[in-house]
Amino acid sequence: MNLRRTLATAAVAAVTAPAVLLSASTAFAGTKAPAQTQQKPTYAELKKAADDAKKAYEDAVAAEKAGREKIKTTMEALDQDSHPLKAAYLAADKAAKAAAADKTAADKAVTDARAALDEATDEDGKAKAQEALSAAEAQARAAADAKANADAKRKVAGDAWSDAQVAAFREWNKVLTASAEARKTKDAADRALAAAADCVRVPGLTVLANRLPAKVVAGTTVDFSFTVANATDRTLDVDPLVFFQLKAKVQEQHFMKVQWADGSGWRELDLVEGPSHIASVKSMKPGARTEVKMRMTLEKGAPAIGAFALLAGDASDAYNPCVLGPMNRYEFKVLPAGSKPGTVGEAKPGKVQDKDRPKSTPKSKPAAQTGSPASAGSTASAQPASAVTGGSLASTGASPAVPQLALVGGGAVLLGTGAVFAVRRHRGARGTN
Repeated sequence: MNLRRTLATAAVAAVTAPAVLLSASTAFAGTKAPAQTQQKPTYAELKKAADDAKKAYEDAVAAEKAGREKIKTTMEALDQDSHPLKAAYLAADKAAKAAAADKTAADKAVTDARAALDEATDEDGKAKAQEALSAAEAQARAAADAKANADAKRKVAGDAWSDAQVAAFREWNKVLTASAEARKTKDAADRALAAAADCVRVPGLTVLANRLPAKVVAGTTVDFSFTVANATDRTLDVDPLVFFQLKAKVQEQHFMKVQWADGSGWRELDLVEGPSHIASVKSMKPGARTEVKMRMTLEKGAPAIGAFALLAGDASDAYNPCVLGPMNRYEFKVLPAGSKPGTVGEAKPGKVQDKDRPKSTPKSKPAAQTGSPASAGSTASAQPASAVTGGSLASTGASPAVPQLALVGGGAVLLGTGAVFAVRRHRGARGTN
């Protein structure tokens, strides 16, 4: 049926045309004048945009599902003979066919009347034949008018029926287009959020040890500290990362105890579980620094063995949830109890190369105190951070910065820097929804 083919063609056009228009609009988009530079969105704003886009896309998918059911129901209803529009078309089509048959019969009557007129031989016969022909011609004209009227009514009814189907497809196409646009928006928002979540390396964020001796005698306690310095151009929420470990078996780690002052007393680091973020500093401005007091106790039974410390600055700001300062490694030796080492110098920092760091996931802003950590032995200073980074960083010596240190004992292998990386990655994942 020609009407069905027409409807099918119209339906395909209704569905595919917007896709072509979308492609064209994308192509033309590149010719638009560049928009004015806008202020860089914060990570929170990007996160909200991604969440909003996700919600909008989920709503669009739900609308698409509902729309699919709606058009299915609509088209099935329109295809029923009992539907008013189809019923009207069927009635008009029946009437048009009847009118066509009547016209055909009337045209035949005219043809027969003309033949009778040609066969008439006398005047009376010719007069009667002419009268019959005139009547037949009048009847044929009336049948032709009736057929034209019936055809027009059938066209109106057919157009109304097909228009309803095309309108249903257009509504369905709007739903499809909205879903596709929502997906584009969601993908763009996700890409922007992912780009902002990439970890940023900033050499100006340093955590350096002060007075950490290169040699420590078992059975003694040493006091030292570390300084957090922000020599970047951004205000940061800083979580210093601290890790101390003996190069010994896991069960021998208890011989070393490391503590830090938190403002109300001393808190102990867990040297077995792994690295710790301590002494958080919220809103640390460029040029600021703070010092955190620490102490380390080695029991008399501690093995004479090497040990190391890892210090780094993990941070975030409004635009980047993952800001990483360089990691420094300090090697020191544990001497047997009763040793007389004489004058002992400070342990020197050795850089852990960035290439040895796995890609970190973004971390949430630390829930910290404003300004500097309120620790019993920590101090904050307005001295420029560059004053802190001078000296110690320059003399890295030949201290190894190997990212993994195998500590073999009883068949167990304990990872050094690798464990720190794992904690930094885990901390980032935990802080990201």
